[in-house]
Amino acid sequence: MRDTLLKAAMVIVAGFAAAATAPSRAQTPAPAADGKALFLKNCAACHQATGKGIPGAFPALAGSKFVTGEHADVATVLLKGRGGMPDFSENISDADMAAILTYVRSSWGNKADALTEAEVLKLRDTLGVARFGSPEMSNKH
Repeated sequence: MRDTLLKAAMVIVAGFAAAATAPSRAQTPAPAADGKALFLKNCAACHQATGKGIPGAFPALAGSKFVTGEHADVATVLLKGRGGMPDFSENISDADMAAILTYVRSSWGNKADALTEAEVLKLRDTLGVARFGSPEMSNKH
């Protein structure tokens, strides 16, 4: 009986030891932002889920040389606005902006490379746009 209890105790201790050395779920990095979902939530009302826009009102993103052009040019539109489009610098984080722009630049036949969160942050600084979540941001939208 004593041997059985001793073996059971060793199994329990081994189980605790294995659990203690297993990676914690809290250490798992957050999943990358979903550019498509973010686009549908923030952009599709005007530019449409198809990226074709609304002629005369909201430009098409599908097949757009501007959208697939220079990273800074297309990201500046989201950070500063353009024409009748408001800026989204206070509403969309740098990581989410990069995900949205990467999605747009690689969807509907567009074939352009990805943007990174670091690029958007650097452009914010270059343009003098307040960093996302900073105290100097207002609530204009």
